Order: sequence, then structure tokens, then C-alpha cells
Amino acid sequence: MSQGIDYGNLMHTAMRGLIKTVLTDVSKSGLPGAHHFFITFDTREDGVDIADWLRDRYPEEMTIVMQHWFENLEVGENGFAITLNFGDAPEPLYIPYGAIKTFVDPSVEFGLRFESPDDEDEDDYVADDLIEVEEEEEAHHDADIVSLDSFRK
Repeated sequence: MSQGIDYGNLMHTAMRGLIKTVLTDVSKSGLPGAHHFFITFDTREDGVDIADWLRDRYPEEMTIVMQHWFENLEVGENGFAITLNFGDAPEPLYIPYGAIKTFVDPSVEFGLRFESPDDEDEDDYVADDLIEVEEEEEAHHDADIVSLDSFRK
């Protein structure tokens, strides 16, 4: 018999499956109602494919917003591809699910946070910390975040 059940990894897999299901629905039907997403991911993760200038600007992590304009959303087994607009310049991105650190839908106050052992020092978390808004626009959204640390012993 194995050492034990790795609930943390099982939860991560289930939560990433939830994101995949949501993005699949959006790719087929578009964003319903006021739904929109803030997705923060680790730009250093294997498989992340972004333009060099974006990687230079966001060498560790980046937050994207899926709301008013996005194209070519293709959801795969291991990640998703999307084209987003950066200052009137469309850029394709590929983000593996394993690179996602947070997924927030502020319209319904829903959020997921994927934690690693390095994140254990961060006790308090507010979705506002996620939001990086281009062109000096302000956005403030509160969301309930599901943290795996609350399930770990």
C-alpha cells in the first residue's frame, strides 16, 4: 500500500479540471452575463508560451483578464491558448493548467488559488492583489478564495 492519499494533489487536479470545463464552455458559447476571469500564472513554468516582450515585462508571474475582447480560445488537455489585446496589439498565449496560480471570477465572487510550499508564508489573501490593470484603470473586486492549505494537516 502507498504512503497515504495525497489530497493536495488530488484537489489541484480537480480544481484544474473545473477551470478546463469552464474554459471549454466559454470557448463554445462565450462568456455568459457579467462573468469575466482574472487568471494569474507563472511565466517561468514549462510550456508557457508568451511573447518575449511579455516575458521580459512579467518575468515571474502575469495576470490576464478575459472579459470584453479575446479570440482563438482553444482548450486542450494540458492547457489553453488564447489571443488577448495588449495596447491594440493582439498577442497569442499558451498557458498550461499547471502554471495557473489563481483563477478568479469576480462577478460571482469565486476564486481558486493553487499553492505551493513556497506560498505558505502568505496567510492573508485578497483578490485585489491579483489584479494588474493596464492603462492605469482601477479595478477592485473581492472574491472568496479556496485555499488548499485549509485542507492540509
